[in-house]
Amino acid sequence: MTDAPLPAPRRVLTAIDADGRSYIAEDGPSPAEFVLPGSTYRSTNMWRTHAAPGAIEAPDDINQHRGVLPPSRGTVLRVIDFPPIGDTTPEERAAMVKAVFAALYPDADHHEGSARSASMHTTDTVDYAIVLQGEIVAVMDRDETILRAGDILIQRGTPHGWENRSDHLARIAFVLIDAVRSPAA
Repeated sequence: MTDAPLPAPRRVLTAIDADGRSYIAEDGPSPAEFVLPGSTYRSTNMWRTHAAPGAIEAPDDINQHRGVLPPSRGTVLRVIDFPPIGDTTPEERAAMVKAVFAALYPDADHHEGSARSASMHTTDTVDYAIVLQGEIVAVMDRDETILRAGDILIQRGTPHGWENRSDHLARIAFVLIDAVRSPAA
């Protein structure tokens, strides 16, 4: 892979002034970004809500967000840059994924040691995964599919993983929505 890291996702935040007029309150990178050392893996939290419906005037507290899960009854918008897995060994991939889950997503149910993908995990969320750039493989327990720029996957609390098997960086926007499982029948 010869791709340079992608530029930080641009976050444009609107607001309403004292006269009731809209304006651009912020324009630039998110204050909540993590780059895995020695890698082009980047996870950027862009915004979160604490309830549905959300408060329009809610302050920006994305810097305080920890973990993969959104707040209870809330949402989180995250952009992740996935580097190609290239010719890394399964052991190297497992070590990298384990480091990411330990550093960023300890609240996810990481299926460490999964034969399907080192990144297999489950969350009690409904997620909209929107491919912005490149391509990514969505890995399920039984099958998988390649998603390309413009494709959208709706993940509904399923075990899943992500693998970039291409030669270029992939950028995915994720909207995670808190969800509950139905009681077993």
